[in-house]
Amino acid sequence: MYNELLRNCSSNSSHFQFRAALSSVVDRSDPRVDLADFKMIGEGSTGTVLAAYKISAKQIVAVKRMNLRKQQRRELLFNEVSIMRDYQHPNIVRMFSSHLVGDELWVVMEYMEGGSLTDIVTQTRMTETQIATVALQVLRALEFLHSRRVIHRDIKSDSILLKADGTVKVSDFGFCGQLSEEFPRRRSLVIARQPYDTGADIWSFGIMLIEMVEGEPPLFNEQPFQAMKMIRDEPAPTFNPTANVSAELAHMLSRCMVKDISQRATATELLRHPLLTKAQHPSCIAHLINNNVNRN
Repeated sequence: MYNELLRNCSSNSSHFQFRAALSSVVDRSDPRVDLADFKMIGEGSTGTVLAAYKISAKQIVAVKRMNLRKQQRRELLFNEVSIMRDYQHPNIVRMFSSHLVGDELWVVMEYMEGGSLTDIVTQTRMTETQIATVALQVLRALEFLHSRRVIHRDIKSDSILLKADGTVKVSDFGFCGQLSEEFPRRRSLVIARQPYDTGADIWSFGIMLIEMVEGEPPLFNEQPFQAMKMIRDEPAPTFNPTANVSAELAHMLSRCMVKDISQRATATELLRHPLLTKAQHPSCIAHLINNNVNRN
């Protein structure tokens, strides 16, 4: 059923088929009745993100409004709504509801007032305690998803959102893949032309560790095709030799950046890693978040 609906969300389907497929997974109520005081907080080529007041809950929420006719990859909308509806965890951004409003999809979700991890890593150098605290929360979300055969496929600092109290949550589920018992590995990996599984998220998590130490991911200034070629042909990325990292952090990265996916660490294994003994209560990163909010 899921795969059939997903096919109806492909670029080859008509607008009517696409809208019908989405209507099967969204709420039927009109969200505008329960929302007020909209304020733009983000804008892209295919939609906007607004903060709004949810009257019934008496709280601020985020509302993603996406124009159905402007989506080049329609299945991403279906993916995001389905995954966020079906999988809830303390370290995953919560979706309250989703709705079709005219030619727009509205997704009402919790408001992450602290912004993204990207905002933090580009403005400050995090301590290993702070890195471990973020890593622990992200790995908990990944273990939860992976145990349910879900691959996120877009783990990066932009996809990690923060609450003012230091809580870290994974967002952006459009690229998710759902594995099955019949197909425990996906059959397309652009870089190496090999099937892949949940280990793809662990590689991306490793890249995010580098971001938290160095402020940007490796190969950041390379063109995408060249970067993919370098990842395929060259040794796995590691920390810059000038980075002052502990043996524990270096070892965690090395367990993420194993090119043989069958030998790469799992989220469950990484949750037992010695680096995470440095993690503290999420409040230890709250001042980084508050500094970022004040800058903006």
